[in-house]
Amino acid sequence: MGLYDRYLAARVRYSDAALPERVAIVLAERDLLEQGAYETLESVFEWAIEYGAEQLMVYVSVLDEGAVPTLQRELEAIDAPRAVAVRGPEDDQRAQAPIAISIGLGGKHEFATAVRRLAREVEAGDLDPAAIDEDEIERRLVFPTEPDLVIKTGAERLSDFMIWQSVYSELYFTDVNWRDVRKREYLRAIRDYQQRQRRYGR
Repeated sequence: MGLYDRYLAARVRYSDAALPERVAIVLAERDLLEQGAYETLESVFEWAIEYGAEQLMVYVSVLDEGAVPTLQRELEAIDAPRAVAVRGPEDDQRAQAPIAISIGLGGKHEFATAVRRLAREVEAGDLDPAAIDEDEIERRLVFPTEPDLVIKTGAERLSDFMIWQSVYSELYFTDVNWRDVRKREYLRAIRDYQQRQRRYGR
């Protein structure tokens, strides 16, 4: 670790501000085609846990749905420090592992799936429509975690990942491409988070 990285690490560690416990990373399919992309992901997992993260979410946006099975196999085999749950666009099982990875399962699709599930339960007489509230919706989402921090590499553009869960998240954009992400980029994101005053929509 270089001098600047040690400086950043010290600022993060000795700050009175809280560290993000739930961190989301937004990637594109093309990011994982770069040489060393999976090694970078493994490193980010290690850095996140080193700096206080209890839960990690990764969203991989996909243009070619035919690439999903390959990406899923590779991500399920990744060397991660905690248990990993990988979910694709057709998988509506909840991802409750410490590290949850979404491949092409956008927030609109996820929310629509939750609404359809609610509708079926109402139709079957298992759920009173008057009982449907935010908690009932959240219980039917594939990704139940609300991230404290969402990190997007490569460009300042939002995706539709976790559109329900991230409504009060802090967003951090970096123009550094995924292939060039180093520990200092992660530390900058954490330091930026520490310097914000979270308002939770207020």
